[in-house]
Amino acid sequence: MKKKVLAVVLGMSMVVAMMTGCGASKETSDSANSAEKTYTIGISQFAEHGSLDNCREGFIEGLKEEGLEEGKNLKIVTNNADADTGTAAQIADQFVADKVDMICAIATPSAQAAYNAAMETDIPVVYTAVTNPVAAELANDDKSPVGNVTGTSDELPVEAQLRMIREILPDAKTIGILYTTSEANSVYSIEQYEKLADKYGFKIEKTGITNTSEIQLAASDLLGKVDCLTNLTDNTVVSALPTVLGLANEKGIPVFGSEIEQVKLGCLAAEGIEYTQLGKDTGKMAAKILKGEASASEMDYELITESSLYVNEKVAENLGITVPDTMKERAVESFTEITEN
Repeated sequence: MKKKVLAVVLGMSMVVAMMTGCGASKETSDSANSAEKTYTIGISQFAEHGSLDNCREGFIEGLKEEGLEEGKNLKIVTNNADADTGTAAQIADQFVADKVDMICAIATPSAQAAYNAAMETDIPVVYTAVTNPVAAELANDDKSPVGNVTGTSDELPVEAQLRMIREILPDAKTIGILYTTSEANSVYSIEQYEKLADKYGFKIEKTGITNTSEIQLAASDLLGKVDCLTNLTDNTVVSALPTVLGLANEKGIPVFGSEIEQVKLGCLAAEGIEYTQLGKDTGKMAAKILKGEASASEMDYELITESSLYVNEKVAENLGITVPDTMKERAVESFTEITEN
């Protein structure tokens, strides 16, 4: 945060300063220091859905754990792009115009927009829920930042997911994936699925969309070709997940999620990362930057590598699918009801 320079006024001001002595100097210094420790963070969230909401809440909690608390020494301005890349760019531009002290970008499209907007400024960008920062051109192959930008990755544990699907559906042959063609995170994840699918005896059938208005038709077509669907952390698709689940349920086709919130909503199971913790880790990185303990331009992005299993037993019951007892035992959480969106 840039320091404010106080002008020294001669004449009577000098006399007053001499009369008040060191006490006034200390008071002025304390006031300046207090001002320096108040920060404004602009949070740009690409879409409104459970995993990104958890990231945001975790981010704020991580800051608080490091002594930066909203209402005390921190102001937070949050804007949601509603899964629209143009809106994400507008949000980032406004944050730059407002000269916030930092932009926190949640999800790949918002991170790309924030970095582009802040590139010629001294505003650091900290991102979270970016599947592949390298593919998104936010980091180098060695995880180092390409500029004044760093954060955390939510790369999918694809192999663990395939292994889980095979365990639950031993006879399945084809997995369907619905994805947004403009989301670099989704394109990268599909590449990983296609590389590993054969190892577990699966074929991948994918269908790309450009916006939410195409989801119903695309999902209906895809469901006629597959034994199950697996969902990515695709922000556009996740924001319309109830539509996909409704169509799949009509055909009795299981849908696998990529994190806990999707399982709560009606996906059968997921091998995913813990998004609240991802957000907390990001908040702690942001705190270091704001306190001057580190620079975003010198911090490698961080990656959570461990996955957790989540199962919805109510969904399994509705579909007539038996989840192996061994999986129930190792599940971090099992749900016996479906949450209304």
